[in-house]
Parts: sequence; structure tokens; C-alpha cells
Amino acid sequence: MTEMTSGAELPVSEKGFVPTLLLCFFLGGFGIHRFYVGKVGTGILMLLTLGGLGIWTLIDFVFIAIQKFTDKNGAVIKAD
Repeated sequence: MTEMTSGAELPVSEKGFVPTLLLCFFLGGFGIHRFYVGKVGTGILMLLTLGGLGIWTLIDFVFIAIQKFTDKNGAVIKAD
């Protein structure tokens, strides 16, 4: 899927917005939302650092909420 905004095509991820947001909120310290979107490497780093002591998790949560978070292919995770 692609979405048209300002004349540029932005790829939209097939991963769900709500599951990603909820996984980040409840299990973000373990990086589960990153595993969900396919970012296994950074998911492991988050798991080992407990979400960057919460800071990394908070940043990810905000990025997901404002729909700027991407999956492993660079496609934006957007609400329908």
C-alpha cells in the first residue's frame, strides 16, 4: 500500500498501528514492538538495556503515536 501526500508516495506498512502502539506501551522495555515490526537487532538491544532505561521506549512510543515509526523495510506504520 502507498499513500499520497504532497505529491510524494510514502510506503505504508502492513503491520498494524494499534498492536504496535499497545506492544510499545505494555512491553516496550523489552523491545517487543521492535520484534513485531521486524527490527530484530534493535529489539535485542532494547531487551538488553531495558528499553534504554525507558528513554528509548518513550521515544519509540511518541514516534508510533505521531505515525512516524517505520518497519524493517522503511514503511511507515499508520492508523487506518
